[in-house]
Parts: sequence; structure tokens; C-alpha cells
Amino acid sequence: MTVPALAQNSAPQPQPVVDIVPAARDIAFPGVMTLEVDATDVDRAIFAMKQTIPVPDDARASGRFTLLYPQWLPGNHAPRGEIEKLVGLTFSAGGKPLVWQRDSLDVNAFHVSVPQGAREIVANFQFVSPTASNQGRVVVAPSMMNLRWNNVALYPAGYFARNIPVDAIVTWPTGWQAGSAMRPKRTTGSKVAYERVDFDTLVDSPMFAGAHFKSWPLSDKVTLNVVADEAQFLAATPEQIDAHRKLVAEAEHLFGVRHYDRYDFLLALSDELTGIGIEHHRSSENGVGTGYFTEWAKGPGSRNLLPHEMTHSWNGKHRRPQGIWAPDFRQPSRDDLLWVYEGQTQFWGYVLGARSGLFTYQETLDAFANIAAGLDARAGRNWRPLIDTAHDPIIAARRPKAWASYQRSEDYYNEGMMVWLEADQIIRRESGNARSLQDFARSFFGGREGDWGVVTYELADVVAALNAVQPYDWQGFLQRRVYEITPESPKQGFALGGYELVYVSEPSAYIRSGEAASGSTDLSHSIGLIVAKDGKINQVMWGSPAFAASMTVGDQITGIDGRDYSAEALKTAVAATATTGKVELLIKRGKRYRETALSYKGGLRYPALRKTGQGETGLDRLLAPQTR
Repeated sequence: MTVPALAQNSAPQPQPVVDIVPAARDIAFPGVMTLEVDATDVDRAIFAMKQTIPVPDDARASGRFTLLYPQWLPGNHAPRGEIEKLVGLTFSAGGKPLVWQRDSLDVNAFHVSVPQGAREIVANFQFVSPTASNQGRVVVAPSMMNLRWNNVALYPAGYFARNIPVDAIVTWPTGWQAGSAMRPKRTTGSKVAYERVDFDTLVDSPMFAGAHFKSWPLSDKVTLNVVADEAQFLAATPEQIDAHRKLVAEAEHLFGVRHYDRYDFLLALSDELTGIGIEHHRSSENGVGTGYFTEWAKGPGSRNLLPHEMTHSWNGKHRRPQGIWAPDFRQPSRDDLLWVYEGQTQFWGYVLGARSGLFTYQETLDAFANIAAGLDARAGRNWRPLIDTAHDPIIAARRPKAWASYQRSEDYYNEGMMVWLEADQIIRRESGNARSLQDFARSFFGGREGDWGVVTYELADVVAALNAVQPYDWQGFLQRRVYEITPESPKQGFALGGYELVYVSEPSAYIRSGEAASGSTDLSHSIGLIVAKDGKINQVMWGSPAFAASMTVGDQITGIDGRDYSAEALKTAVAATATTGKVELLIKRGKRYRETALSYKGGLRYPALRKTGQGETGLDRLLAPQTR
């Protein structure tokens, strides 16, 4: 048999890849951009822009001016720019159209041919925001919108974003009000001209606007701005607003300084706008359901969101990992330290929620128990260490996962929180309760009052700061908890803090409120299922009894023990397994049905924290209010 000679096949050679987009330089941009946004087309959710951009000398000399669309967005930890929604792009100079071409390597870059003598060019374009959730995040609803500057602006390549001045002007729908960390300098009817900022600050200063809008001062520098689908959802009680004032007081006490000249909570209460939680240095974008105030008594719901995002003003915005800071919105993010950036923020978010009263003490303990148990159920712990989940925003792009418990997800949030909870309790033990992680927070995230610049850090800086607070083998501790495979979640913080994780047969009020809000039934700690209201399976725990019965996401439970499906019937059947040893289910997958006997003997199991000692414990001291 003759083997064909592979050398006879055509075999190309690679050509060098040449990046012709100018690299960002720390020099001043020569001039001020003007960005005009028409936000009045609410019915079609279309933003229309006119942007006037001075042309630098080097671009005039070369005849080519490169403009960029923001791609790597802070707080997203991944390339989330929605370039596909930028349409109708034209450029002109002196009223004459200009030729442009998209870069073949970077589709977010546009090369514009600049004629001799042109001092500025004008870009006209639209951003066609999603009109349904399957197109992306919905940012325009009938009575409100979320204007995000990264969606509606271009910027010149070759400059640090902080060195590009911008004058922004927005025409809002008639009668609407807007909240932002940016302040108006001139208002003419519905057209508002805002104070001049640099492009970095512009992107970091989103807006919520709407027909139903209300603001509350929370301190001399902090404001709560709320927009709602209907005016009735703005009916906050004085006690509810006082809890938010307490949040600000506790946060500022925790860190000791304020890294902002002003801070604006932007909170949307909507069932039509897609929810959001994104940090900014002098504000935060927060989108929750309409019942935030009016259904307060039903449970904490989303009240952990504002404490988390405000903490980011110190951790994530002022102090930022070197790999995550970037001079523009083109440089990729290196997310290795997200277990500090997000993990410790998650920790302080829950602590501040408890200290301020946004969460009760018991609700906080129940949340901790639910988080720890959920992390224990991650079978993916056996192959994927915590550090690797820090790359998940890029790897998975926050798409749904069929086997989340085995694939793991962005566990650096909650497991990072558990690591820092243990670190706090170690510091308390080693110092005889003289110090805690609060001392680390003040020294590491503190600094100069009013400095809302950025100070970067590496892992060695974190270890050194911990040792300065309390000498210990912090390098080894973090190596074991973050960089190595661990079969269980790090629950030693509970033990040191005077509590232990246990399982009980009745769900906590925290779990019940979560199930009510989501419409799901969480049996992940018993048979290994999370089931939607209609019986559709949302999640199957890898290695669980449901997994052994070949159940998967998308299956639908239509019958239980010979009767129609209901959440209560499923719970009753699981509760009876201590005697029956099985749950008999009728499963629908596509157009096919099958009967299965799910083998299990453990009854209903829900996580809870149980106190192991007497008197005040380390966890009690951590969650206690610090201000009066």
C-alpha cells in the first residue's frame, strides 16, 4: 500500500499579524469631544448619537484617524461591549462624508480617512438596544431607561481614557428625571448638558432616568436615586430609608475614608427593565423587582445588592488588581484576583447588610448557611480550584450551564466570601480579639480622603497587608484555599466563629422567600434538584440521586407517585423517603415520557447554622453594628 506524501499537499505559511490600532499612551488628548445623545425614542428603544471629535495632528498628517468602541467593560470582567448593536455609522468633516473601514483584527476599531485641513470629524450613529431579553439586557422600558455611556460613544485610539475630555448632552423624554454621579451644568427644556468629564469617568457614570423618580439624601455626600415602573413602587417608609442611611454610615466607618466627592445609588424598580448590579466609583447601577420597598416584609430579597456595590467604591474601583486596571477599554482583563475584588466585596456586603439592618442577623446566618451548602454541592470542586473560576466570566460569558455543579461558575464571589470570613476569624483568634479583617480593610482599601483615583495591587501586596495586621502564614493559607483543589467549601470560619453547618427538615424563612421570589423548589441538598413552578428542571446536582436517575436540565416532572405534579406533592414524596426509600416520577423529555424510581432515603434537607458555644462569638462580633 502506498502512503500519500503529505509534502505534496499545499501548505500555507502564516503571515505576521500586524496590529495597526495605535496603543494607548499617557498623554493629553488635544481637544474636547462633544457627545449628543437623543434618548427620546422610547417606543423603539433606539438611542441616536452625534459625536464631534477633534482630529490630532498625527492623524491629520497620516490621513487616518482610528476610533474605538468600548469592548472590555469594568465590572463585567470580560469583553461585553455590544458592538453588534451600533448601527447607521457615518463620518463627516466640514459637511462632507468620509470613508471608513473596520479593522480586520479588532472589529471594535474604525479607521477613518481624514482629509487635509480637517480639524474635527462628526460621527452619527444609533444604538439599537434590545427590545426583548433574548437580544441582550433590556435597558429601555416604557417609563424608564438605563443610559450606559459605553453603549453610545466612540473614543480615539492612542490615549489613556482618563486623558480624553468629553462634554455630554442628553435629550430626555419630556417630564423624565435622571440620576447619575454626573451633574447638569445647563438645562434647556428636556435637553441637559452635563459637566465636563474625562472618557474614563464618563463610562463610569451611567444614568437611570424615568417618569417616576425620587431621591433621598443618605448623608452629606451620598444620595439614593430610585426610578420605578409606577409611582406606587416608590412608597418607601422612613424606617426603610433609615436602613440605607445606616448602610452608608457603616460603610464609611468600616473603611475610614471616602474615596468619592459624591456617591449616587442608582436603583431601578422594574419588572420590564432587565436587572443589573454593576459597581462604579461614585455610583452603582442596581436593578431589582418592583417590590423592593412595598414587599419589604416578605424577606431580604435583593437587599444585599446595594451594600455589595457600594463596597466596590473602595474594593474594586479605588484599590484594583493590576491585571484588571486598564488604560482604555481595549486591553483584556486578567481576572486572577477576583477572589479579592469580588470575594471580599461579597463578604463586606453581607456584613454591612447585617450591621445596617437591611438584613436581620438571622437572615444573614441563613444566607451564610445556604451559600456554604451550595458550595459543598459543587462536585466540580474535585477538578477545578477556586482560582480557575475567576476566569469564568471570559470562559463562559455568563451563559446558562447544564451542569453548573460540576462545571462550577463564578464561585470566586461566594467562596471568596467564605475564605475572607475564615481570615477574619483567624485574625480575631490570633490577636485575642484585638484585631479583625476590618483593620485590613482600613489599611488596604483606605488612603486619602476624597481620592477617587486608582491604586493597583498584586497578590504579594495582599499577603503583606494581612501580615501587617496579624502575622500568620497567609501565603500558605491562601495557597490552600484559593489555588488548590478542596473537596469541601471553607467552613472553618463558622467553626472559629462559634457556629456549625447542619441540615434540618424545614427550610429557613430566607430559603422560603427565595423560593417564592423565583417560583422554584430547591431540593438540591436532598434528591439533587431545583425545579421550576411548572415542574421543569432548572438544575441537577452532579452525582446526586436525580443524576443517578438520568435526569437533566430541561426535563419536566409531570407526575409524582401516580398523581399530577405540584411542588407540595414533590416535597411530600421526598419527606416520605425515610420510609419509602424512593420517589416515583413521571418525566417528560421533548415528546417522550418515562417513569423512574428515584432512589433516596434522606428525607427533606435544608442548610442552617447552629451555634456551638455560649455567649457572644466571633461571628456575633463580626455582624454587630459598629455605629450608633
